[in-house]
Amino acid sequence: MSVHAGTIYVVDDDTSVRKGLENLLCSVGYQVHALTSLREFSLQGRSDDAACLVLDVRTPEWSGVDYPIRLAKFGGSLPVIFIARHVDVPTCVRAIKAGAVDFLEKPLRDPDVLDAVRQGINRDRAFRMAEARKAETRRRFAALRPREREVIEHVARGRLSKQIASDLGLSLNTVKMYRSKAMRRMGVTNLAELIRIVDGLANPLVAHCAPSAGAPVISSPQLL
Repeated sequence: MSVHAGTIYVVDDDTSVRKGLENLLCSVGYQVHALTSLREFSLQGRSDDAACLVLDVRTPEWSGVDYPIRLAKFGGSLPVIFIARHVDVPTCVRAIKAGAVDFLEKPLRDPDVLDAVRQGINRDRAFRMAEARKAETRRRFAALRPREREVIEHVARGRLSKQIASDLGLSLNTVKMYRSKAMRRMGVTNLAELIRIVDGLANPLVAHCAPSAGAPVISSPQLL
């Protein structure tokens, strides 16, 4: 595995657990930050690599399951793997419903840890790629000429070309020309894709459908 396989934040006040996880994860190429508390985690700068958090559900500052739920409103994409000495069913159900990557019981089994971490890293990587695509879409939309933007916004509202022409006082051919140029600039090949993109730009909460959607998300630590 590559030395830059990803970054793992481990938060557990048990020294033996932290050390064991650090040794295991470092041995397969992850960069590991082994921390004793969420307060210590809050002082960490966010990694530029794909990352995930391995969090003891009994962390003293907050309830481990409530923590990502409380911070979800700040955005971010750091997937969470919960660990605990004893996994009771209600707590496990709450964590999974909150979108946890996994909920592992101590003593931890190496294969289970590696599998969960791999899923968490893949989830964060997919989220980052989706965010990069959305940023590129916003950049392309912002670069459209005013008339091109105006025409495709009408298209996204379900207006026909002849209706748009009448609304804007343009010829039908001119509307089609603007629509064609806008689609080319946006990098789309069909109207359905164009409509989804424009609708997503207008309604970002609806448009947000990255693979990690619904996961517990940890905001930038500075927000704590």
